[in-house]
Amino acid sequence: MASKKKRLLLLLLLLIIGAGVAYWLTHRPVTNPHTLTIYGNIDIRQVQAAFNDNGRVQKLLVQEGDHIKQGQLLAELDPTRFQDAVDRDQATVAAQEQVVARLLAGSRPEEIAAARAQVAAAQATLQNAEITWQRQKTLAAKQYVPKQSADNAAAALKTARADLDHSQQALILAIKGPRKEDIAAARAQLQADRAALALAKRELQDTKLYAPEDGVVQDRIVEPGDMVSPATPAFTLALDNPVWVRAYLPETALGKVRLGMRAQIESDSFPGKQFAGWVGFISPTAEFTPKTVQTTDLRTELVYRVRVYACNPQHALRLGMPVTVQIPLQNNQPQALAEHPCGH
Repeated sequence: MASKKKRLLLLLLLLIIGAGVAYWLTHRPVTNPHTLTIYGNIDIRQVQAAFNDNGRVQKLLVQEGDHIKQGQLLAELDPTRFQDAVDRDQATVAAQEQVVARLLAGSRPEEIAAARAQVAAAQATLQNAEITWQRQKTLAAKQYVPKQSADNAAAALKTARADLDHSQQALILAIKGPRKEDIAAARAQLQADRAALALAKRELQDTKLYAPEDGVVQDRIVEPGDMVSPATPAFTLALDNPVWVRAYLPETALGKVRLGMRAQIESDSFPGKQFAGWVGFISPTAEFTPKTVQTTDLRTELVYRVRVYACNPQHALRLGMPVTVQIPLQNNQPQALAEHPCGH
């Protein structure tokens, strides 16, 4: 009876061992000398989208989970004070443009004519002053009038001569027009005013927040009515098309892989499905394998970080997902990175 039990136990043990061997034979990893297998994760790529100025949030146009396109309007600030600044600077520019135009136009014909008339009037006054001085000088010499009268006439003559000189210089200035230095200063002020207007318009445009890349709204951080600043993100955006795999290449395989080579990405979430990719980056510096990367090689071996890109229009590959990368080593000529899809 005991021997029968021993035989049954031995048979059962043999069956278990046979089943284990059969399972290992059917599920053991198949090594292909013409394909390089590496392991990694879909890199987490995020953008903290924030406004470029301080203000109060007026509108939020997307929700968490929305797919967005590059350049899509996401949110707006209250633009009132920014529009007022633009209006003010536009008026300042318009006024300075008129100043420059007036200086460039020079003196008007009427201004030159008025200056000539002033010269003529000063000449007439001088002639009269000379006659008066001659008369008073003669009368004073004969003591018909006080000497003070002659002195007053002489002073009036000097004043008339100075007035004529002043009028003649004013006529010259009217004919020559504004100084070139004044025109240059006015133009410089106009340039400064236009720069201030451009800045005000830029600040007005900054009240609108646009998507920097294609992606998905991961977090909506603020709500309408919140005060924000450039240091306050409004959204967290997950950039998931294209995606790239952060993987590690053994040092022994470094000479087999080149930029632009085709690759296939596999995930446990999609058994039997492969996503087309390409090698887009190989680190120039060796490092030790990170502990989070599960490979069949010893973790103490030196590896080189690689980045394998893939288009992800259906958003099947999620950020952080562990994946396996297969790189064919035969008939896999590198292509220029610009020739790959997605433009990356």
